[in-house]
Amino acid sequence: MKKAFYISILLIGILSIPNYTFGQVNFNQTPDDDLGNVKDEYQSHFFEALKQKGIENYDRAIASLKKCLNIDASRPVIYFELGKNYNKLKDFGAAEEVLKKAISMQPDNEWFLDELYEVYYRQEDVDNAIKTVKQLVKYHPDYKMDLATLYIKKEKFNAALRVLDELDKSLGTNELRDQMRNSIYNRTGDAKDRIDNLKARVLADPNNEDNHLQLIYRYSQTGKTKKAFEAAKNLLQIKPESKLVHLALYKFYLDEGEVENAVSSMKLVLNTPEIDDQVKSKVLQDFVAFVERNPQYQKDLIEATDNVNTDKSVESLSNLGAYYSKSGDKQKALENYREALSKSPNDFKLLRDIILLQIDMKNYNEALSQANSALELYPAQPILYLLNGVSNINLKAYNKAIENLEMGLDFLVENPQMERDFYLQLSEAYKQTNNINKSKAFAKKAEAIKIQQ
Repeated sequence: MKKAFYISILLIGILSIPNYTFGQVNFNQTPDDDLGNVKDEYQSHFFEALKQKGIENYDRAIASLKKCLNIDASRPVIYFELGKNYNKLKDFGAAEEVLKKAISMQPDNEWFLDELYEVYYRQEDVDNAIKTVKQLVKYHPDYKMDLATLYIKKEKFNAALRVLDELDKSLGTNELRDQMRNSIYNRTGDAKDRIDNLKARVLADPNNEDNHLQLIYRYSQTGKTKKAFEAAKNLLQIKPESKLVHLALYKFYLDEGEVENAVSSMKLVLNTPEIDDQVKSKVLQDFVAFVERNPQYQKDLIEATDNVNTDKSVESLSNLGAYYSKSGDKQKALENYREALSKSPNDFKLLRDIILLQIDMKNYNEALSQANSALELYPAQPILYLLNGVSNINLKAYNKAIENLEMGLDFLVENPQMERDFYLQLSEAYKQTNNINKSKAFAKKAEAIKIQQ
């Protein structure tokens, strides 16, 4: 953990140099001895070193600092400055040597220790880095995060967890430390310790919703569904206004056959702005599947989706389109498909489903227009030529239909069902142009294809 301590070190350097009252110096006077010259020379070399380091001339800075040492080797700040310059040059052996010298002269100097830590950290010398950070911890608790990270690198997971526990106790939990903790649990596979930690957090701070949610999730992840359900109900009892708990509750309610509660939870989730749209999409998918099995709840699904007060995702709208299409509400299906397509204009599946639906609704002009637009995006998709042909046949544009159907056959690969459909449509198109021989020929080709049921 590096700090911006240039100003601090500059002050240290200044304080290490004897004070001068420049306003009282007579520069025309010849000194009585050479002491003044020595001090001036030291000061000149020191500030030259700082200047050269500032413009990244580290070799020159080192040369100036060595001149300072020749004048007075008793000042630890010189060794410290040398260490910083050696670090910049990646001469870590030399940096370690001079920094250790500085520390031997001032063992409790935080800045010296931090620079030595930098030496070990950049060399990935974890053992020595740990030793140094242990000394730094007494100056700033922030170093404990470094210590925990180093313990994880060394795979001393229990030691890392102890440090994280200390930080949580003194500072409260936070997301970064939780990520580190979960990383440890993921590597050790210690599900029990993870759950025990979360249970302790829930007891210590019952109003912290996130701790409850994490406990529910971890119980579910380890297959302890009943405990997860209990934890969810416990959160709902403590915080009846919680919305996020229903993400778990609706599934538990479904599993337990508490249908009304499940429906209520799903509706609540879908109408909670704070919940991410992708998460809502998964809930909606479950809701749609549930209503397909239990059509008596269709009204609840319609109510929930009509009242959704955030933008539905493409996936959600597509799922709704598929549901309404299956349930026979073609207009509602088309509305949802179109809204989904407005969000994802190049989605091939959506384009195909809309064209199929338009044909089913006998909207042949719209189907043909959509098919032509889709072919510009996907000129090698045979289904689009087939749908174009069907639309043209129904619009009595038989030659156009034949042209597109024959073109589409060139792109067809190992799809007997679609191949049969092409032949049937070509048979119909040729029949309508009074080319009976070709009509019969394609009809025979269609009949020859055996579709496995």
